[in-house]
Amino acid sequence: MNDQHMAPADPAGPADPTPPTPPRTSHGSPGADAATGLRGTGSDASADQEAGEVRRFWERLGLPGLVDVHTHFMPERVLRKVWAYFDALGPLTGGLEWPITYRQEEAERAALLRRFGVRAFTAMLYPHKPGMARWLNGWAADFARRTPDCLHTATLYPEPGAEAYVREAVEAGARVFKAHVQVGAYDPADELLDRAWGLLAEARTPVVIHCGSGPAPGKHTGPEPIARVLARHPRLRLIVAHMGMPEYEEFLALADRYEEVRLDTTMAFTDFTERFMPFPRQVLPRLAGHGDRILLGSDFPNIPYPYAHQLRALERLGLGEDWLRAVCHDNAAGLFGL
Repeated sequence: MNDQHMAPADPAGPADPTPPTPPRTSHGSPGADAATGLRGTGSDASADQEAGEVRRFWERLGLPGLVDVHTHFMPERVLRKVWAYFDALGPLTGGLEWPITYRQEEAERAALLRRFGVRAFTAMLYPHKPGMARWLNGWAADFARRTPDCLHTATLYPEPGAEAYVREAVEAGARVFKAHVQVGAYDPADELLDRAWGLLAEARTPVVIHCGSGPAPGKHTGPEPIARVLARHPRLRLIVAHMGMPEYEEFLALADRYEEVRLDTTMAFTDFTERFMPFPRQVLPRLAGHGDRILLGSDFPNIPYPYAHQLRALERLGLGEDWLRAVCHDNAAGLFGL
């Protein structure tokens, strides 16, 4: 969910010389998580404690680690502006208090994921204006080169030349794309993206897309716009972020219709989200039935609770260890050939 909070007033871009806005310290210290009693930041001892909690989770399941398809790494000045937007409780946060749990520097954040036992993660980044996507893709390619456990991530925007830079990114080894309908405020069925979607469908490159209306709806959010894309490109490997919240049932219906549609767990089922966009209990059997197409996502580092809480939230659904093994590792490992 955090990824929809890029400040709409030009938070970053390739020609923006403005230094990042420093985060407000009042939101820098997260409280203890009700589900785990742990804190996501602080001393080495507390980090060790949480890392142990996360590792015991996947070790109990007999997994070699976790695969997290929804984590955010981006140019530091962009990320700092994202954090400042959270701190300011901008309109896209829905007015929710949103302390950033993992406000460390880039290298520390990557190291922490490794301590958690995350075998592979992503660098979810996204433009909000024309001319930004190619620049972000260049940064992400460099990040992937220096971060071997990051799945090379790229992005796109409806603009002339989108097909060309999407092709460049795929040929350069991009393994997953990120699209953000809410922050970008664009129709995913825009004709300027049609050839890019077709290229990605042909290349079988997964796309993590924020197209649900949570926590605040946008002009083009909801299932209908992306359904028009899928009608044109039924083999497009879409991963609907945040389980499509709050339109959970509607996006599960798209998974019923299109065998390449998947959903990620990002922030879904957590105490934080259940307070304002609860997952309907009557839909749990359908969630169990799609166990082969649900992927672990966390929104690290921009979550308002410790990483371990997302895992506990999945476990308490009561869908069984086979479901947890598939969601937390095996589905993504198969999709990305890990």
